[in-house]
Amino acid sequence: MKDTFKHKGMRQQLVDVLVKKGIKDQKVLGAIGKIPRHLFMDSGFIDHAYVDKAFPIAADQTISQPYTVAFQTELLQLKPGDKVLEIGTGSGYQCAVLLELGAKVYSIERQQELFKKTSKFLPKIGYRAKKLIFGDGYKGLPEEAPFDGVIVTAGAPFVPKPLLSQLKVGGRLVIPVGENVQTMTLFIRKGEKEFEKHELGEFRFVPLLEDKN
Repeated sequence: MKDTFKHKGMRQQLVDVLVKKGIKDQKVLGAIGKIPRHLFMDSGFIDHAYVDKAFPIAADQTISQPYTVAFQTELLQLKPGDKVLEIGTGSGYQCAVLLELGAKVYSIERQQELFKKTSKFLPKIGYRAKKLIFGDGYKGLPEEAPFDGVIVTAGAPFVPKPLLSQLKVGGRLVIPVGENVQTMTLFIRKGEKEFEKHELGEFRFVPLLEDKN
């Protein structure tokens, strides 16, 4: 579990790449510059840890591309203390970025193997979510709603209604929507029944699966 000067240097290079790709939020860039992404991957893959690409992890899932993590996080426009629901804990890397920004994070993972691994691992490196839950992300987390932000880290064929209903007015849902290729979609809750929708380019994600537990 080492984090060396070499790693820090590699992270800084990654931050420079993200800036060139258009990420502007200094707090997001700061989080990516600080979090030891190599610890979230098997130790044999250190060289891949700070390249801007997704990488396979356990349970046929991937650790998201740093640019995607930065892009989605920037869209949330978080303030310290904001309540965020994350659908798809995965490796825990996105969760760590949200925590680094001062969010209170509730995260749901439906792969038991990943859930067990990540819920042990995150506190070990100093990242404590409010709750890590094993379950079906499509349902959201009604007992903790409403949320300032909801972030979905897997491709969804449609937008689950519970996730929209669990947003505060003014809250933001960031979700990649589509079957093979996803369109990054931002919903901003404007009122009880009113949502503003923005479509922000194409991405590729592993699929969000429903009721597989």
